[in-house]
Formats: sequence, C-alpha cells, structure tokens
Amino acid sequence: MINLTLRQLRYFDALATHGHFGRAAEACSISQPALSMQIKEMEDTLGVMLFDRGARQVRLTQFGEAAVQRIREILRSVDELGDLARAARDRLVGRLRIGVIPTIAPYLLPAVISDLAAAHTELDIHVRETLTPKLIEELTDGRLDTAILALPISEPTLAEVPLYTEPFVLVRPGADADVPVPSRDALREMRLLLLEEGHCFRDQALSFCNLQSTPPRELLDASSLSTLVQMVGAGMGVTLIPEMAVAVETRSAAVSIARFEEPQPARTLGMVWRKASPLAGQLSEIAEVVRRAAEGL
Repeated sequence: MINLTLRQLRYFDALATHGHFGRAAEACSISQPALSMQIKEMEDTLGVMLFDRGARQVRLTQFGEAAVQRIREILRSVDELGDLARAARDRLVGRLRIGVIPTIAPYLLPAVISDLAAAHTELDIHVRETLTPKLIEELTDGRLDTAILALPISEPTLAEVPLYTEPFVLVRPGADADVPVPSRDALREMRLLLLEEGHCFRDQALSFCNLQSTPPRELLDASSLSTLVQMVGAGMGVTLIPEMAVAVETRSAAVSIARFEEPQPARTLGMVWRKASPLAGQLSEIAEVVRRAAEGL
C-alpha cells in the first residue's frame, strides 16, 4: 500500500502548476526546502521521479504528466466532499475562492467583498484576478469555486448566471468634448487604443467596431484600462472602457466621456461555477450580492 498524504498531493499540484519551487512554496505558504523535501518523499514512496529539475524551472517527467490529472481529480473530490459538508449548513461559511477578470476586479470587487463580509461574517474570501481562459481552466480543475466575468462562456460543464448588462463608453481627449460622437465606421478610421491580446474586453470592443477581420490603420495595445485612459489623455488616440470603470479611471486624466447612440456596445456580466458543485445553492445567493453591487455602481 502506497502511503501518500493529501498535503503531498497539494504540493505536487502547486509545483506542477507553477513549474518553480519558489513560486509553488509561496502559493502553499511554506518554505521552499519544506516543499522540496515533501516532493522528494513523494518520489521515494512512489519509486519514480515526478519532476525533472532544471536551473530555473522544473518540468513534469513522463510519469508526472500521467499522474497529474489523476492527482487533481483526487484533490477535487476531497474539496467537493468539504463543499458538500458546507452546503449542508444553514449559512455561508468557510473558504470561498472567487476568480475575476481584470476589467471587472478593481471596480466591482470592493463593493462585493464589503457586502459579503458584512452579510456572511464566517466566509473566508480568496480572490484570483486573471484572464478568462485561465479562470475557466481553474474552475474546471476545482481550484476556484466561482468566477465573475463577461458572458457567454459556453462551457458545457459550467453553469452561467447573467447578472448585469453594462454599456461601453468612448474615451476621447478633453479637447474633443464637444465633437459629435463618431459612428462605428468613423471609429474604425481613428487611432484606437485597446487592451492587449487575451482580454475578452478587447474582443468585445473589436466586435463593436467590426474589426475582427479588417485591422484599423493604427492599433495600440496596453495591459490595463488605466494605461489606455492615460494614453488618451496624452493625445495618443481614443478608446472604449466599461461604464463601471469611468469614475476610477478618468478622475486624473484629461479626457472626455461620450456615450454612443442605440444600440450601444455592451457586455453581460455574470457568474459561473461547476454544474456539479455542491455549493451551487450558496453560489446563487452570492450571485445576488454581486448583482446588487454591480447595479449600485
């Protein structure tokens, strides 16, 4: 009989995810030597190497690649057992792992966290901010309980709950405040500043401008909405941002805001979680908290 501990399996999962002993140890809140020792003990127990150690990175061996999904299934089953016990209680308690995309997190999270903490004092909220594909991966693997993002996702294993429809606004230099709002066709001819590849908001903005297949004359990328707005203030072009970001991002920039005529560009915000999650009922309650917070912005 092979005696492996859940702790060792979690350390293995962290190292397989991060590919680096230091980052994996930090994620597990232990020292690097302690993590290394546990991985070595795991390999000794199994009698086979799990990782190839390099100077800067570690990689799964062939056996490690074969084992990683089975180990993650074990960890997911253990977590779901805990979730089942939590779901049987009459109140929201314990750890809640929420993922959020970057174009929502800075604007919506403060209100959501405050409202959840006030209403459910026994919740231990952990937040993960990253791009949509990574959130979907981590939800599917059981590393997140739920995520707040733009819908639709169209992932068959995930439940989608639409919460709020939010328009986009046009950000222009302050001197253009009295200039008529450009049409979609006119916008395609302007210097359009957008988020870099990978952000769903970029794709939504391009879709509104009908630029999926025809690139604009000049397209400049940034890694955050803050950078986009500051670039507009410096006279480098125009951009689109979600309405919830206006108050935060425009307070220190020399820009003007304009709203498009109907039909306005917009996105649908929502929450997603695994259909098989024992916490589905409780997550529906949390979705209502998120909805009220979004409507109050």
